[in-house]
Amino acid sequence: MASRGIRDRVAIVGMGCTAFGEHWDRGTDDLLVEAAVAASRSAALPVPDIDAFWLGTYLSGVSGLTLSRPLRLRDKPVSRVENMCATGSEALRGACYAVASGAYDTAMAVGVEKLKDSGFSGLTRQSIPGDGTGGTLGTTSAPANFSLLAPAYARKYGVDTERLKEVFTRIAWKNHRNGARNPRAQFRTEVAKETIAGSPLVAGDLGVFDCSGVSDGAAAAIVVRAEDAHRYTDKPLYVKALSFVSGAADGNVDPDYDFTTFPEVTSSAREAYRQAGVQDPRTEIAMAEVHDCFTVTELVLMEDLGFADRGTAWKNVLAGAYDLDGSLPVNPDGGLKAFGHPVGASGLRMLFECWLQLRGEAPQDRRIPEPGGRLGLTHNLGGGPGECVSFVSLVGTEPRS
Repeated sequence: MASRGIRDRVAIVGMGCTAFGEHWDRGTDDLLVEAAVAASRSAALPVPDIDAFWLGTYLSGVSGLTLSRPLRLRDKPVSRVENMCATGSEALRGACYAVASGAYDTAMAVGVEKLKDSGFSGLTRQSIPGDGTGGTLGTTSAPANFSLLAPAYARKYGVDTERLKEVFTRIAWKNHRNGARNPRAQFRTEVAKETIAGSPLVAGDLGVFDCSGVSDGAAAAIVVRAEDAHRYTDKPLYVKALSFVSGAADGNVDPDYDFTTFPEVTSSAREAYRQAGVQDPRTEIAMAEVHDCFTVTELVLMEDLGFADRGTAWKNVLAGAYDLDGSLPVNPDGGLKAFGHPVGASGLRMLFECWLQLRGEAPQDRRIPEPGGRLGLTHNLGGGPGECVSFVSLVGTEPRS
């Protein structure tokens, strides 16, 4: 049985987001406090008055004390959650469902990660013992895992390798162009297509500029019952759908899996659209923030999320359909590619861009076309091809009449 959903029962009334980057002089506590206080101020709701908290972090703390200590919280429930790179979205989901259930009137979701202090580039963790059939997570690098998508896509849809490289280059170029207009982004410089195309290879056909940034950062959201939203802001965002699925993680042993799709993304998107009553995502969605950990991932996601027919998204990329002024802007804040990817914060960072864009508060030079009553989508995944979790949310400025 599918989820009943919580359409228009919960509203987001405050958000905060730090700049992402190499914060050598700031610790996890500093980032958490900045994001939480910014969200608190935007909702005019003092942190001590919030009923409950959900903290998402992958490697930067254990237990609710990671949040209660720096915020000086006393006698408050703080749940620390983790779901790989979809950890921030997991925190949001917990906070929203807690308010929708009636257990709390107000809740805060916070995501944080401090990745730049270890001396390593990327995530580090101990491999989990298994029976040898568990696939590649933890045994090969993320670029190596995701690079498998490129030749599979080229072969299945008959796209020339050089043309596909042009597609990847344009995705990176778009996201860096958007990030250059975002004061919070880790990378705030436009990069020429020639530079992107000529960058050193990291794995397979993926070069340096095909890979997202490794960064520190935090983001936070405050959610309340929809009927209470205007007590805190005159421009709330109403939660239309929250869909989270975990896969069977059998892609690497399933002969039918062909590395041209994330089945979990397709399932989570289908369920989100059902919850929100979306019939045609290409026309009903004003903007999308997607998990572009690699350029090839963004390409495949355009089809998994229903933004393009199978085997055609590459044409839309080259035509500019997902540019700021395109028919469906994707990653107008620069995405993981340019904004950066502090794992526990990324899902909430995506929502922060919806918050700015749908409320008309994004900087003019990277503002999407007038969204009207259309929706914002966030997509966040954790894991890799054939073994991942996937989250899709939909938010809008108007409640259902």
